[in-house]
Amino acid sequence: MPTPKIDKSRLPSRHVTEGPARAPHRSYFYAMGISEEEIHQPWVGVATCWNEAAPCNIALSRQAQAVKSGVKSSGGTPREFTTITVTDGIAMGNEGMRSSLASREAIADTVELTMRGHSYDALVGLAGCDKSLPGMMMAMVRLNTPSVFIYGGSILPGRHHGRDVTVQDVFEAVGRHQAGDYSDAELDALERVACPSAGACGGQFTANTMACVSEAIGLALPNSAGAPAPYESRDQYGEASGAAVMTLLERNIRARDIVTRKALENAARVVACTGGSTNAGLHLPAIAHEAGIEFDLFDVCDIFHDTPYFVDLKPGGQFVAKDLYEAGGVPVVMKELRKAGLIHEDCMSATGRTIGEEIDRVEREADGRVIHPVASPITKTGGVVGLKGNLAPDGAIVKVAGIKEEHQVFTGPARVFESEEEAFEAVRARGYSEGDVIVIRNEGPAGGPGMREMLSTTAAISGQGMGKKVALITDGRFSGATRGFCVGHVGPEAAHGGPIALLRDGDMITINAITGELSVDLSDAELEARKADWAGPRETLYSSGALWKYAQLVGSTRKGAVTHPGASGERHVYMDL
Repeated sequence: MPTPKIDKSRLPSRHVTEGPARAPHRSYFYAMGISEEEIHQPWVGVATCWNEAAPCNIALSRQAQAVKSGVKSSGGTPREFTTITVTDGIAMGNEGMRSSLASREAIADTVELTMRGHSYDALVGLAGCDKSLPGMMMAMVRLNTPSVFIYGGSILPGRHHGRDVTVQDVFEAVGRHQAGDYSDAELDALERVACPSAGACGGQFTANTMACVSEAIGLALPNSAGAPAPYESRDQYGEASGAAVMTLLERNIRARDIVTRKALENAARVVACTGGSTNAGLHLPAIAHEAGIEFDLFDVCDIFHDTPYFVDLKPGGQFVAKDLYEAGGVPVVMKELRKAGLIHEDCMSATGRTIGEEIDRVEREADGRVIHPVASPITKTGGVVGLKGNLAPDGAIVKVAGIKEEHQVFTGPARVFESEEEAFEAVRARGYSEGDVIVIRNEGPAGGPGMREMLSTTAAISGQGMGKKVALITDGRFSGATRGFCVGHVGPEAAHGGPIALLRDGDMITINAITGELSVDLSDAELEARKADWAGPRETLYSSGALWKYAQLVGSTRKGAVTHPGASGERHVYMDL
């Protein structure tokens, strides 16, 4: 059956391929072996975050070839390009982590600039590590091109002493090693087997959380997020994604036709019921911002609050992404959510069909092991909870998946640290006490700069056996691999004069994940007096370069820590130029 021709008269690529004035441009294309027929077809950007930094992204270049094959077979001309990514597992616990969240904006910006600069008509984006997934989806929504997202796939679990292990186990083993409970030889043996293949971290950490979001929000093909990176079946998803973007282009279904308020709510449901990463509370508002949709941390947390948690994944549960895939993946999860009336079925998806129509095609049921029936969930409310109070007027977020309800309320004295390094050293030296609320401030998007994740510190606490005996709050972030009673995204951040900047050792802090409270036992008058005496934000070392620029531009965590006005401020849509 011949591939239908798509009229290029209104597509961006006409600006570089059509008419006598574009003869110089076409000469460049002939130089690369592109045929006359291919020049006059629609042009599809195939963007990857491939690099050699970590296993998360190492397979993306190979997978991109399958995507290009799908585009070609459907009458399009694919053009592959790459952008940066910062892998959190490498950046964790050091200065490199300051680059992580800022890289999300750089990814979105560079994909946008490449698409604009070369007038591509559609976009297939491949990403493998934490910030690259939302960064790629943000670019799709910002450009409002026909777009399909595809995840690079998760890493296979390692095996150690007869059980599955992930990189989370290695981080926690460092804490046990510091506590004297784990030898050098044991640590050496574990680090060699924990990560046995290409792919992103295997638990329901940020990468797999946002991969699930890509399906739930409709930008990725059903079940495309599930297959581990080494599986050859990923090539089939790549080919299908390349073909799918051509169908979207033909039907003029654009990213903002897919990413609606209802679609964002569907995505938040899937994060909650899988016990996903708290970072979704940052990335979903940022994606919404690109579409001009008001959807902030409080909106995300409202959905988390009334969504049951029924998918048993690490770090709070037992299983990894490979297990979820084998149990039927996100489609089965969404089928369960539909049974509870918790899915908007009329949302469009990358297949050109609605979410409801896609769920109708799902034959499998919850296995009762990885995916519990929604009628008998692990807990009745979501694995992530929003908090608010006089310590967090702009909100905060805590992951409670795997934490018993009786441990979801904590009151204790503040033990205040001015940076993650200061806190980590105190934890390593056991310079804290049972019952403390460890406070790490000056780690927000502007104040860090970069809003670092605190996994090294939280993993050390867990490794010392103190995970249930202390709580931790920060204006920074947590890894999706963080366990324990840890509150992040406290806003406003210290650098913006939020109440967290005013805390002193011994202030009594209450965290109540059941009622959604984060407060300090200080009167408004006392807080005002301390604010009047506040010396202002801590100076950082970053007075030039990308991190300085990011700190000047970045907005509040509540709205996604974004750096530009978003769709509400735009005067044109790229596809219509």
